[in-house]
Amino acid sequence: MSPAPPLTDSGWFWGAVFSVMALAGIGLIARKFDVRQQQVEGRFLGRQRAHEERQRRSAGEEPIDLADSARQREDVAPGRIVPLWTLATAAAVAAAGSLAMLARERGFSPSPAVRASRNQHAAPTSAALPSEKPDSERPAAG
Repeated sequence: MSPAPPLTDSGWFWGAVFSVMALAGIGLIARKFDVRQQQVEGRFLGRQRAHEERQRRSAGEEPIDLADSARQREDVAPGRIVPLWTLATAAAVAAAGSLAMLARERGFSPSPAVRASRNQHAAPTSAALPSEKPDSERPAAG
């Protein structure tokens, strides 16, 4: 019987490693991301309001001074347009799925209670089938 291949030969192992590293990276950059994303979204909302004002003026409506109607970004949209938890959730699901598939691929056994319940409902093994002879009765290959 050949030894099992190294753990690092499994694609599931690397999927789990990179997913966990992504979670760690997200945890490390969360505060900086929030500040940067607030700036980006503020600029986006400002450009959006400027575009709406250009549309109003081209339609012949009364112009509005954007400085007078300016509001704080948190008043307009209290949450992020692109929240970081979505990326963290995707990385966590990918890590959990990769770890589950790695465990399945490597044949890690479940808890004793799960094994016992599976054994109660298991199909008969090949040794219990009457059509096969035990290894001691078979002729030697040669």
